[in-house]
Amino acid sequence: MLVKTFGSAVYGVEAITITIEVNEMSGADYYIVGLPDSAVKESLQRVESALKTNNYFMPRRKLVVNLAPADIKKTGSAFDLAIAVGTLAASEQLLNPEKLKDYVIMGELNLDGTIQPIKGALPIAITTRKEGFKGLILPKQNSREAAIVNNLAVYGVSHINEVIQFFREEESLQPVTVDTRDEFLTAQHHFDFDFAEVKGQENIKRALEIAAAGGHNAILVGPPGAGKTMLAKRLPTILPPLSLQEALETTKIHSVAGKLPDNSMLIARRPFRSPHHTVSDVALVGGGGTPQPGEISLAHNGVLFLDELPEFKRTVLEVMRQPIEERRVTISRSKMVVDFPASFILIAAMNPCLCGFYNHPTKACSCPPGHVQKYLSKISGPLLDRIDLHVEVTPVSFSELSTQKSGETSSVIRERVIRAREIQAVRYAAYPSIYCNAQMTSKQLKQICTINTVGQHLLKTAMEKLNLSARAYDRILKVSRTIADLSDSDAIKPEHIAEAIQYRSLDRDNWGK
Repeated sequence: MLVKTFGSAVYGVEAITITIEVNEMSGADYYIVGLPDSAVKESLQRVESALKTNNYFMPRRKLVVNLAPADIKKTGSAFDLAIAVGTLAASEQLLNPEKLKDYVIMGELNLDGTIQPIKGALPIAITTRKEGFKGLILPKQNSREAAIVNNLAVYGVSHINEVIQFFREEESLQPVTVDTRDEFLTAQHHFDFDFAEVKGQENIKRALEIAAAGGHNAILVGPPGAGKTMLAKRLPTILPPLSLQEALETTKIHSVAGKLPDNSMLIARRPFRSPHHTVSDVALVGGGGTPQPGEISLAHNGVLFLDELPEFKRTVLEVMRQPIEERRVTISRSKMVVDFPASFILIAAMNPCLCGFYNHPTKACSCPPGHVQKYLSKISGPLLDRIDLHVEVTPVSFSELSTQKSGETSSVIRERVIRAREIQAVRYAAYPSIYCNAQMTSKQLKQICTINTVGQHLLKTAMEKLNLSARAYDRILKVSRTIADLSDSDAIKPEHIAEAIQYRSLDRDNWGK
């Protein structure tokens, strides 16, 4: 008997419905066809054990399982449950196999019939609804994630018996319901960190506020223990809250990568990713035989923090250049091309030299002559060119550390950032791919960042006196525009330019010499 069940395969951050055809016929042995990988081929052994353990039988005749479309490679163990249900229907152990056409079934089977979680539940649920299926049956651990898709019945199951009894019409399953908007809004404002806990470092807080308001990349340069990592970890607390659309985009990426906790729903807060400096090219950017998202995609709509930047392999840093500009990464394979979103704010941190004490107010640098510049040269000019804010971090004095006075809270700073982003949303409404000042093109820069004669003279003087490089010019104008937005000013004033100039430390010709 030939029956069809339906599953789903994830490619990139999208899912494709897979038709699982199971046919019992005369002959012997079991076969899976349709470009299965090793994990899919092993599925029949798991299915056989799960069925026999629960007092069902495998067919005694030839069994052929086809995963269609047959020209797309199928990977992973998530087809186990659909193959098991199809096998039962083909061997006439289900009462109503016609019911199978209304459901997508996904889940990995243990040998005793318990069901393990899968990756990519959210994109699978979106595709299931789009293609008009009545419901989605998947592991209980993934049910809340899938249930955020409305107008789709999502059933969470923990054992194969629940699914069999449902299709034998012996028992009903209850769909999972979640109040997506309420839980999303509740989780948005809960953070483990706050800028109020930071003593001193007012200039660094200001620089990070500008980075958040304009979407600018920043690099923090300072000695060990100055607070670079502590400050970077608090940046997500002042970024604007995720919109529901942004949360869905971010959740899809984490779902595909298998990074969502069990029984979780939407990612409500902007992600903060901090890979170790030993990370490989593929782990950072994404890839592999079956392309998976890397750290830059997991940081989509959030912050990517690279601590000890010069310690990263140069090849790893260079592969980030194109994704930073295009805000997505394209991974090409012989039979597929996958796009992963990668729109993030890059925050990097580094010591100024090998010993860490170059420009320290009290400790002397012990590096030999020329080694400071050599250390800095580990970061290529093209990568540094994509970083708008260069901020020198100095140690906090004892008097600032011991003060009982609390600093400005993240919620207060966040309100200013949100107002600045609202101004930019109106400004770039006509440009569908531009959302903040950091993303301006050269053409838009000339139209939007006009400055008066006094500002022109100030900028010219700074370029000459401080020996700033030519690439600093555009960056200064973009940062000036963000500072003006934070001040609720339509025009870029000389004081805005003056503040922006001080954030170009590493562009000075004499820095590190």
